[in-house]
Amino acid sequence: MKALFKSLSAAVVLTSAMWSAAALAQAPAPQFDAAAIARGKYLATASDCMACHTAHHGQPMAGGLVMSSPVGDIVSTNITPSKQHGIGKYTAQQFSDAVRKGVRADGQMLYPAMPYTAYAKMTDADVNAMYAYFMQGVPAVDKATTETSLPFPMNIRQSMKVWNALFLDDQPLKAEPERSAQWLRGQYLAEGAAHCTTCHTPRGVLMQEDKSRHLAGAQVGPWYAPNITSHPVAGIGAWTEDEVVQYLQTGRVAGKAQAAGSMAEAISLSFSHLEPADLRAIAVYIKSLPAAVGDADQAVGLSRFEQGKSGNALDKIRGVSYAENVKGANLGAQIFSANCASCHGFNGQGTKDRYYPSLFHNSATVNTSNLLATILLGVDRKTLEGHVFMPPFGEQANAVNHLSDTEVAALANYMLAQFGPGQAAATITPKAVAEIRQGGPQSHLLMMARAGAVLGVLVLALVIVFVLRRRKRAASV
Repeated sequence: MKALFKSLSAAVVLTSAMWSAAALAQAPAPQFDAAAIARGKYLATASDCMACHTAHHGQPMAGGLVMSSPVGDIVSTNITPSKQHGIGKYTAQQFSDAVRKGVRADGQMLYPAMPYTAYAKMTDADVNAMYAYFMQGVPAVDKATTETSLPFPMNIRQSMKVWNALFLDDQPLKAEPERSAQWLRGQYLAEGAAHCTTCHTPRGVLMQEDKSRHLAGAQVGPWYAPNITSHPVAGIGAWTEDEVVQYLQTGRVAGKAQAAGSMAEAISLSFSHLEPADLRAIAVYIKSLPAAVGDADQAVGLSRFEQGKSGNALDKIRGVSYAENVKGANLGAQIFSANCASCHGFNGQGTKDRYYPSLFHNSATVNTSNLLATILLGVDRKTLEGHVFMPPFGEQANAVNHLSDTEVAALANYMLAQFGPGQAAATITPKAVAEIRQGGPQSHLLMMARAGAVLGVLVLALVIVFVLRRRKRAASV
């Protein structure tokens, strides 16, 4: 009788559990009010989720964008509420863990190409609002994305637990009651949602942010995210707050800079949609930061916005056939005349309306990575001012002219000498062009990790041999 009672009790418990699971599975998803969804949308825009999680010509937030990293290509994931291929089954806590700790719902670790190291500064309320938006404000896209497949040992995602233990600062921003509400808002956005440090802060040997050179500039794939500290020469110390706001709204400040690459995407999809008060707060905060000098900053008295002058080399190529010019020292000048002068002017002066910018007093003609990336990848920026487009000259289908590595090197050297720092800077090689064409410089971390893995195996083998020999000796005594 006792055994029968236990069996019946177990059956009741099992049936109850099954009923509860079924009820939970059939339970309606939590409903969020329109205000929460709208707030979440604004925060997702401030966080620039669209730029990484939307493939070119793809569906919003459906992933599939291939991003170059120093250790290999990383493919963004589907973050629509699709229950099969997206995050539709995520609970609010699982969403928070992914956003702020880099942990997926299945327990696998995310790579810090997803800037959870910055999102860790976001508040519970803001992350919950983003959850509301992604669950109910984003259309589900039932489409799988290609899995990221990094080379060994970077493909061991659980190794990120060690990296997080060393470098993930998941503490809230420190209270600074002496600061204004505007400054604090700017800090929260710049250090958190807008994740400025992710691109603009140099990385250490293990790809961690070097806090000692905060926002001093860093290589990000083929592009170089420049120094945005208050240094008057190396950074943007000479900019006014109004100019910082203008740049974030439009992607350009005449005679100084134009956004391209990932920054153009951030301008188009994120900053240009933020409230003016938030842009002003970011400008106030950025302008207040300590000056710093980065690795790529020029050791000259002029800032990157003041270098170069107008000029041309027409006297060297006139009266000589195109075929002859492209064989000799005037290759760069001939390519510029044939491909660039019609928009940027024969003197590199640009157009009067600044749609096509001047090539001197232009930060793009100072940094070699950005100059090469601009030539190879073009410019594509959309703001309330309109669509700014420069066609690429790389391997793309919409390239006006597919220039070779040798031709790009010659063109870039001509521009550096004519409109940038001068002839001494014109040292770009076809090899350097090929590196940018392939996604930018690669990190030594992969080689170091492989060497470490081999060393670990050798040490383990030696330990095993040592233990076996000791046992053999003990047994023979």
